[in-house]
Amino acid sequence: MKIGIICYPTFGGSGIVATELGIKLASKGHEIHFISYKTPFRLNKFLDNVYFHEVEIPHYPLFEHDLYTLALTGKIIDVIKYEKLDIIHAHYAIPHAISGLLTKNILKDSKIKLVTTLHGTDITLVGLEPAYHPLIKYSLEQSDAITSVSQYLRTITEQHFNPDKKINVIYNFIDIDEYKRNPCSDIKHIIAPNNEKILMHISNFRPVKRVQDTVRILSEVIKTVPAKLILIGDGPERSDTEKLARELGISEHVKFLGKQNAIVDLLSAADIFLLPSQSESFGLSALEAMSCGTPVVASNIGGIPELVIHDESGYVAEFGDYKRMAKYVVNLLTNEKKWTTFSSNARKIVEEKFDSNIIIPKYENLYYDLLSE
Repeated sequence: MKIGIICYPTFGGSGIVATELGIKLASKGHEIHFISYKTPFRLNKFLDNVYFHEVEIPHYPLFEHDLYTLALTGKIIDVIKYEKLDIIHAHYAIPHAISGLLTKNILKDSKIKLVTTLHGTDITLVGLEPAYHPLIKYSLEQSDAITSVSQYLRTITEQHFNPDKKINVIYNFIDIDEYKRNPCSDIKHIIAPNNEKILMHISNFRPVKRVQDTVRILSEVIKTVPAKLILIGDGPERSDTEKLARELGISEHVKFLGKQNAIVDLLSAADIFLLPSQSESFGLSALEAMSCGTPVVASNIGGIPELVIHDESGYVAEFGDYKRMAKYVVNLLTNEKKWTTFSSNARKIVEEKFDSNIIIPKYENLYYDLLSE
C-alpha cells in the first residue's frame, strides 16, 4: 500500500503521532510519503520505504500572506500523480484535510481515499472559530474516514459538528520497547545530587498547558518533601514561568532544560510526571511517562482520564487545583510501596492498551476497508 501522510513537522503531538505512524507502517512493508513544509523532526535517519516531499511556498508581492493551503494541495496532487498513492492521511483538519479534499475534487478520476485524523485543537480551538467552522464541518463530511485520538474528542466533535459519518476512535500509541524505564541512567544523580525527588513536565509551553501550575505544585510539595522540578520544552509561557519561580523564591529548585531528545532517559529519572493542562484531547507526554513507569498527576479534563486511571496509575484533579495535585504528589512520594504499585500499573496499562503493535493494525484495517469499497 502507498500512503501519503500530511502533518505538521514540529514537536506537537499530532506531528509526532503522524511521523511514528508512518515509520511503523513502513517497517511493515508499506510505502510512506510524508508531505509537509519541513522534514518531520522524528525523521532523523534513513528509513527504507519512507520518502519526504517538501512543500515549496511561492512568494508573490501581490499576496500579503503565504498561500500554504494551495501550495500543499499542489504538492499532494503532484505526489499522487507520480507516486500512485492509494491513501492520503491528513493529520489535523485545517489545512491538511481541506487540501486533501481539494486534491480529490481536482483529481476526479483518481480512486484516492482520504482519512482525516483529529488531534484536538483543530476541533476544540480552531474549530470553534466562526470563520473555520463550516470548513471543518465540510472536511469531516467529505472525508472517506474520520478518526479521533480519544473518546472525549469524538464526543466533542459530534456535539459541535454533527458529521454524517462514524468517527473511529484510535488512541495514540507508543513503542514500548523504546519507551521503557532505564534504571541505569545517571541523569537522576546529576539533576538531584542530594537525592531529591524529581517532578517533571514536558510540553510546548502554550497557555493551555498551564506550566506555571507545575511551579505552584512544587512550592507546596517542597514544604514536605525535598524535590526538584524539571521543565522540558519551550514556548510563550517560559519567561512568565521563570518569573513565577523567582517570585516564589524557589528558582533554585526549578531547572529549564529547553527542548531535549533524550526523553526516555529523562523520564526514567522522574518520580512524578505533571500534566495540569486546561485542555488535552489525549496527553501524549503522559503516555510516554507511563510507559517509562512514571506515575502521572494531572487535571481531569479532556481525554486524560482515559489514559491516567485515578488512584491506580496516577491521580487526576480539577484543573487549576494545584494544591490538590500537590497533595497527591506528596502522597506518592512519601509512600514507596504505593509509588511502586502505581509505576507498575502505569506500564501495564500502556502495554495492554497503547502499544504500537495493538494500534497500528487498526489503521491498517481502516485503510484496507476503504480500498475494498
